[in-house]
Amino acid sequence: MYDKVIRGGRLVTPGGVIEADLAIEGEKIAAIGTGLDGRDVIDADGHFVIPGVLDVHVHLALPFCGTTSSDDYYTGTRAGARGGVTTLIDFAIPYEGDSLSDAADNWLKKAEGKALIDYTFHICITRWDEHKDQIEGMVDRGFTTFKEFMIYESEGWQSDDRAMFGTLEKMRDLGAMLLVHAESSRVLDELIERHHTPELMEQYGARLHRMTRPNYIESEAIQRAVQWCEVTGGQLYIVHMSTKEGTEIIKDAQARGVPVIAETCAQYLVLDDSVFDREDGHLYACCPQLKKPEDSARLWQGLRDGEVSVVSTDTCTFTREQKAMWEGDWTKIPMGMPGLETLMPVVYTHGVLEGRLDIETMVRKLSTDPARIMGLYPRKGALQVGSDADIAIIHPDRKHRIDPDTMETNADWSPFEGWEMAGFARTTLSRGEVIVDDYAVVGEAGRGRWLSREYAGLEPQKSREVEA
Repeated sequence: MYDKVIRGGRLVTPGGVIEADLAIEGEKIAAIGTGLDGRDVIDADGHFVIPGVLDVHVHLALPFCGTTSSDDYYTGTRAGARGGVTTLIDFAIPYEGDSLSDAADNWLKKAEGKALIDYTFHICITRWDEHKDQIEGMVDRGFTTFKEFMIYESEGWQSDDRAMFGTLEKMRDLGAMLLVHAESSRVLDELIERHHTPELMEQYGARLHRMTRPNYIESEAIQRAVQWCEVTGGQLYIVHMSTKEGTEIIKDAQARGVPVIAETCAQYLVLDDSVFDREDGHLYACCPQLKKPEDSARLWQGLRDGEVSVVSTDTCTFTREQKAMWEGDWTKIPMGMPGLETLMPVVYTHGVLEGRLDIETMVRKLSTDPARIMGLYPRKGALQVGSDADIAIIHPDRKHRIDPDTMETNADWSPFEGWEMAGFARTTLSRGEVIVDDYAVVGEAGRGRWLSREYAGLEPQKSREVEA
């Protein structure tokens, strides 16, 4: 007699989709089979049972663009849980004068007493000369992924080629991984300056956001980051890739054996830059910005073919009032959108239901591959005995209308408002505890745990899985 049994569902396991029961003892998956008995039985008949989603790219309570993102660890993790997300990874960014350890401590305090689901952080390296000798200590502390920005000089976050080169060498030596925001800053700044006139802002408004970020702004930077990855041998992860050109660069690099991995985000799969023609087009400003339908099509192809390994959100939530800070100057729009709650619904509805992906591929891109790459597998990311009982139960076709008034996010708008989407979690379990029941959040704030990691990237995991 197990603590809990999820009965009669279609389980998406590493070995395929099976009809079986799943038993939970304490916080772990204890058995998968038929005829299992439990003190608490959860009926999953007619539903998919999948491993909890990992959103490995979020920004909660982030000071940015003159304000602070409005979803914190309370609302953000509640929103994630409703969408079947059971683990998230945020970015600990040093404040002025902070060490990398200070940054981690600051973000741990943000989550304390608020997080509903498990979490960890990527550590951002913003001042190479000060931070380079602190990286090994952070790996020893359980942080094995680091991030550098190729833009945001005004925020004090920008890293140059020297910093990326040196960090990738350290990633190679320490078994860690560097995440890079790839945009070409000098050309981008030049294009922004050329267009930053009262006349053009009055004429084009938020459309200047797309006009000053052509595809080559991203693709040139990806190519440069890949070059440093190739010559150093340090593991590289390109965040929020949005262009067809970038996808081709990743494909070619991987074919040469370069240790580079890429993610895209849900918004780049289903939205395009025509949204900037809308009266409220400024709401959709994010960085990198939304691209063309042909870019979306190539990203879907990359998910199928393998050069795109992960779908995340880059959640950075700002309300309508915060977005209105731009007052007609597109360079002052707080950049980012809400997304935690709708990650799986977007990919399930427009991927699985529309025939772009099968359910097993979706689970790999949302759960298994993120866990593998980020050093959390096999604890997270799979329905298998011994893994954490992080589980989402979803109806195969029941749709919900996207309405900010009924969502957990603090945002008073959604980029998908009015859309009908399936893939919300009827039931979400985190380490065996039901935190979403009948599509409503029931878990208590503060139960989420910080996750220590010993490695990141693909190669170290392969060897460790064999050892296990």
